[in-house]
Amino acid sequence: MNRFDYVRAETVAQAVQAFAGANGARFIAGGTNLIDLMKYDVERPGRLIDITRLPLGEIAEHDGSLRLGALATNATVAYDDRVRARYPLLADAILAGASAQLRNAASTGGNLLQRTRCYYFYDTGTPCNKRQPGSGCPAIGGVNRIHAIFGTSEHCIATHPSDMCVALAALEAVVQVSGPEGERSIPFAEFHRLPGDAPEKDTNLRPGEIIVSVDLPDQDFSRHYTYLKLRDRLSYAFALVSVAAALDLDGDAIRTARLALGGVAHKPWRNAEAEALLQGKPATRESFQAAADLVVAEAKPQHGNAFKVELARRAIVRGLEQAAAGTPQSVTDKRIQ
Repeated sequence: MNRFDYVRAETVAQAVQAFAGANGARFIAGGTNLIDLMKYDVERPGRLIDITRLPLGEIAEHDGSLRLGALATNATVAYDDRVRARYPLLADAILAGASAQLRNAASTGGNLLQRTRCYYFYDTGTPCNKRQPGSGCPAIGGVNRIHAIFGTSEHCIATHPSDMCVALAALEAVVQVSGPEGERSIPFAEFHRLPGDAPEKDTNLRPGEIIVSVDLPDQDFSRHYTYLKLRDRLSYAFALVSVAAALDLDGDAIRTARLALGGVAHKPWRNAEAEALLQGKPATRESFQAAADLVVAEAKPQHGNAFKVELARRAIVRGLEQAAAGTPQSVTDKRIQ
């Protein structure tokens, strides 16, 4: 068993201080991912900093936006009346993920920080550049059905597993963090990283920084939205492809389009050119097909996941059609399979 120190922080400042100078320190809240990684010997922290007593569990109004405390559980966020009314895309994405038990324990901040479910990352008997930089990526040329088709590198083709983050990317949320150098705001598009030549780094957090909240901008996508999740089975499965689509319409014309994909890249995947292509266009299947074609043109699949390219193209069209019609995908709709 890996020996580690355990520290319970009462304030954000105490948590940041406890992190400093520790060997392999990790913050822990719900622990729904970190504990699994410790059991599999993937993570071996020298210090666990318990942050569950920090005053970060509220959901509150803030400068016209809705601020989600980092310790607000996924269930709390999904069932909050303000989230359901103003950001139903986020609520639906959360409810499409995990199980009720996990959503009751998992925190908002932890959801952003969960790690890939790549088979090789979890198997310490195999090489993995994410787990041991420089050791290789056996998923390239190996078993790679669930892996990325966008933004990959020669060092890693892992995907980000979150549903919640796909919706947050589409909503252009802002992550508030605190660390040794003070507080700062990180636009959601800049929070997660592509693997590049440093796949062991999932985010752009600096050492010792802790997420304190996530801000949801005040833009109304409460009518024309959908979260479409395609997976091997209806429940308790990670996405092969997911689509968070949100539209602001002026009659039949698209004023603003937001589109984010999950299950296809190392971070929630957006294509600014495809979103710009839709602006001013009629909300028709032809417009949506053109945007989908532009998105998948960037795909670089492996031998085992080439099916994801067509799956993503069709999912984008279907998601945008549902958003335009104001008929979001039900998280209990069996057609999602």
